[in-house]
Amino acid sequence: MHVDEEEFESFIIDSGLVSKKEMELARSEANKNNTSTGKILVSRGVITEDDLRKTHAYILGIPFVDLKNQKLDFAILSLIPEPIARNHNVVAFKKTEGSLEVAMLDTEDLTAIDFIKKKVGLKILPRLTDNESMKWALLSYQKTLKAEFGDIIQKEANSLKVLGDKKDDGKTDEIDLKKIATDMPVVRIVDTLLKHAIIQDASDIHIEPEEDKVLIRYRVDGILRDAMVLPKNIASGITARIKVLSSLKLDEKRVPQDGRFKIDIGGEKVSFRVSTLPVYYGEKTVMRLLRESVSGFTLESLGFHGRGLDDLHKALKLTTGMILATGPTGSGKTTTLYTMLDIVNTPNVNISTIEDPVEYQMTRVNQTQVRSEIGLTFASGLRTLVRQDPDIIMVGEIRDNETAALAINASLTGHLVLSTLHTNSAAGAIPRLLDMKVEPFLMISTLDIVIAQRLVRKLSVSKTKYFLSKEELASLGNVVSLDRMLDLLKEEKIINNKDDFNKIPFWKPNPGVDSEDGYSSRIGIHEVLKVTPTIKNLIMKGATTSEIEKQAKLDGMMTMIEDGIFKAAQGLTTIEEVLRVVSE
Repeated sequence: MHVDEEEFESFIIDSGLVSKKEMELARSEANKNNTSTGKILVSRGVITEDDLRKTHAYILGIPFVDLKNQKLDFAILSLIPEPIARNHNVVAFKKTEGSLEVAMLDTEDLTAIDFIKKKVGLKILPRLTDNESMKWALLSYQKTLKAEFGDIIQKEANSLKVLGDKKDDGKTDEIDLKKIATDMPVVRIVDTLLKHAIIQDASDIHIEPEEDKVLIRYRVDGILRDAMVLPKNIASGITARIKVLSSLKLDEKRVPQDGRFKIDIGGEKVSFRVSTLPVYYGEKTVMRLLRESVSGFTLESLGFHGRGLDDLHKALKLTTGMILATGPTGSGKTTTLYTMLDIVNTPNVNISTIEDPVEYQMTRVNQTQVRSEIGLTFASGLRTLVRQDPDIIMVGEIRDNETAALAINASLTGHLVLSTLHTNSAAGAIPRLLDMKVEPFLMISTLDIVIAQRLVRKLSVSKTKYFLSKEELASLGNVVSLDRMLDLLKEEKIINNKDDFNKIPFWKPNPGVDSEDGYSSRIGIHEVLKVTPTIKNLIMKGATTSEIEKQAKLDGMMTMIEDGIFKAAQGLTTIEEVLRVVSE
């Protein structure tokens, strides 16, 4: 089912979505790049992907379906396995005697249609849908699977007997523990816990033994939440199973241990970084989930925009210099660095990294794990990296004076260096480097961009519009300059030039409609400090953090809280969420 280009162009001009001039420009670019005018119009922001799909649906005579907020029958939904649905953006939503209606984002995905036809033995009727409908349908899988997983875990847990009596020295016989760890109910419970966490898009799993139960908690979108409560008798079995998976000592319960393992779920590889710690009622286990592939992210999808985005792209085209990402643990610094590496990862450059730990694996990138127990630190690893003929170096974190000096020296000697630093703001990175004995004249020769960031929860599809009252506006004015905020919103055309805060809609979450608390996933709020000539002068004078930030704002930097309010005005998050995250 292919749309004729001439027919598409004629239809979309007649519909008023695109002017003749815009179409001519798009056609010229499409011919040059050997692609379709539709794709060019989307890439240029003239029309949305959903506009394109609706137009195609109309021309092809394929019905367009809106699945948002519809209750989908899980028996029909599950005719297409969830991994296939997610990978191909195709869901089954209606079944008749001899046919199955499936909603798709791309009706030309013949592989998916052929697979579904063979699996269900029915005539497949493709329907086009939009991105929000697809997200809703995929979320319906998750809701049902959560309930299903909860039932499996409780059933298996209730079938277990008390496991592993302790000896006098506080240890359990290793042979007994191995037997427990391979017991089928325990294997099923742990497998289900891991799958459950992946489906919920959790970043961490906490398994906490208490006096009379085991509490399982997941960190989702930065918030730690109770996931389920299991019987006390299962605690040692779960811990033993996780220790087997991560190659830890089974019979050692008195000292902390660290390990790692990997699983493959529906074609997606996920690594788990494991940490065990003795607590009063046994051993607490925490697992960090690390998706192995970071490709597919863009700086735009992470939340960068406007002048900051332009400055970053320019900095990534340089062959020397330093780009720093700052923020607390869990603020998304590593993902930002990997996304930048993905942009510069071309066949004609050599990229080397020194990390602790290696969180994502990237093709054509030489990644080295810090091993301080054998003397392989950030500093010693960085010394070796510069002898490996790299073009681009990524240092996981600048922790001490030696690493800071080596990173500065590497950028001086013809390398692009990317790294992270623990400071609260972009401007705060400069005094921090000075504290690390970096000479000001070296810093202004190398430091190009400093990013500071936090992660805020994104609103779900279902949300409630409201306008700020006088009291709320006055309260907001205490944390940001309202006049400056209006200028920033007008500069990026989020609002019209004549609009004021009385005409800007903000949004509140709708808990329980399409997510538990009205939020789904997270997005970054950033400040991107470009080291301009005026900033360089301040560095040489030994200026304070506040003086540097003040000048950066005059040079066009949007602060983190301003970026948060900017995203709230776009309907991506709430003012309350921004203030919560920034105040932390």
